[in-house]
Amino acid sequence: MTKTDYETLAAFRYELRKFLNFSERIAEDQGLAAQQYLALLAIEGFPGRNIVTVGELAERLRIAPHSAVGLIDRLEEARLVKRQPSAEDRRRVTVKLTQHGRTKLERLAMAHHTELQTAGPLLTGLLKKVTRKS
Repeated sequence: MTKTDYETLAAFRYELRKFLNFSERIAEDQGLAAQQYLALLAIEGFPGRNIVTVGELAERLRIAPHSAVGLIDRLEEARLVKRQPSAEDRRRVTVKLTQHGRTKLERLAMAHHTELQTAGPLLTGLLKKVTRKS
């Protein structure tokens, strides 16, 4: 690794952290913890459907299942998600967004999309530089 390689890697990490910080701030501005926004996004953005099990949500967020349950409790209390028994297996619980949750997610997703118009090309360019020598 050369000095330039380290500088590029550091710049990529810095720009990525700036975007993540933006994401945290904008979620807080909407009254959500960053993890709550990520949960809403993971549910609505789940491949092929917009309903998930507790285990699937835990996996997507890289948290323990019991932590996912606590997060779902807080989201349900805020009327952002609704739990229901799985149609396939009544012992399993699925989670989906309420209309209120979908509206809040839409606002946040639009703000992220706008921010990525600026941050995306810079991150893409740095990522290409970082992976070029691999």
